[in-house]
Amino acid sequence: MEKRVRVLVVDDSLLMRRIISDAINNDPDLEVIDKAKNGQEALEKIFELKPDVVTLDINLPLVDGITVLRKVMQEQPTRFVMISAYTREGTTATIKALELGAIDFVAKPSGEVSLDIYKLKDEIISKIKLAAKIDLNKFLYAVVPAESYQPFKKSAFAAIKKLVVIGASTGGPKAVLDVMQALPAGLPAAFLIVQHMPKGFTLSFAERITWQSKIKTKEAEEGDIILADKAYVAPAGYHMLLEEHDGRLKIKLNHDALVNYVRPSIDVTLNSAVKLFGKNVIGVILSGMGKDGLEGCRRTKEKDGTVIAQDEATSVVWGMPKAVSDAGLADKVLPITEIADAIAKEML
Repeated sequence: MEKRVRVLVVDDSLLMRRIISDAINNDPDLEVIDKAKNGQEALEKIFELKPDVVTLDINLPLVDGITVLRKVMQEQPTRFVMISAYTREGTTATIKALELGAIDFVAKPSGEVSLDIYKLKDEIISKIKLAAKIDLNKFLYAVVPAESYQPFKKSAFAAIKKLVVIGASTGGPKAVLDVMQALPAGLPAAFLIVQHMPKGFTLSFAERITWQSKIKTKEAEEGDIILADKAYVAPAGYHMLLEEHDGRLKIKLNHDALVNYVRPSIDVTLNSAVKLFGKNVIGVILSGMGKDGLEGCRRTKEKDGTVIAQDEATSVVWGMPKAVSDAGLADKVLPITEIADAIAKEML
């Protein structure tokens, strides 16, 4: 019999701790070894018990969840699954947590004390199991602080020579941030980012990229004019496409059926990009489960575009990049630290 995954549950609500713990303990492969009701207690128990996975709330008394995460990742790297609310503060903090090294997150359905969180028990369990399988040494690398954001220069309005479509899912937020913050300003390219995440989180994610990179980024809106040296994040729940209108390239959003079980879909955005930009599309597939992006990359190669995939060693989940690599569609399979440079070189 395999050893059960040891989980520490951290939440300031007694009810939340009880519901989450019961869900975990009902799975034969998992066990809750302890609980913590505030950040200070969480730090003490993490360092003492060395759990396999920690479910961590964002808003905690004494020491907040982000501070707990930062201290633990500096001293004793541990697998974290964040539990956060859909509030503005909650979504922003969650993106920060993923950047600092949290594996994944679960959004509380109705605020800090979500009486209906039991509805998410399957999601909580699956994400804990996924986190437990991650080799921390493979993908934890130094987080280099980005230079402060510099406002748009005139080059932002230059012609777009390349259209870069970046697709990611589980493990993607940190990977996308790493790529974007390493890109130089002034590239003759526009960036379309498709990151699978729930509604409410893509706005905070776009803001985070703007703060930490030299490329101004926004959550895409219907009719946005696409400019060089600017990035657009597909809003949760909408496919993001392109259309040419009056000589301008614009964002078009739709609520059509799920593709590859997701919306937004990387395939939808890539296929749309290839129709207008052909060989001048660069498809970048980062960490994530499943095969979203595979068919879009196939179309990209059919039109002589470029495909870059993240390598296994730096991917939290080598699912989507592996599908592209195994299909022979990747021009380059690179560690996350080399992808920005590879994108920039395609502009030469």
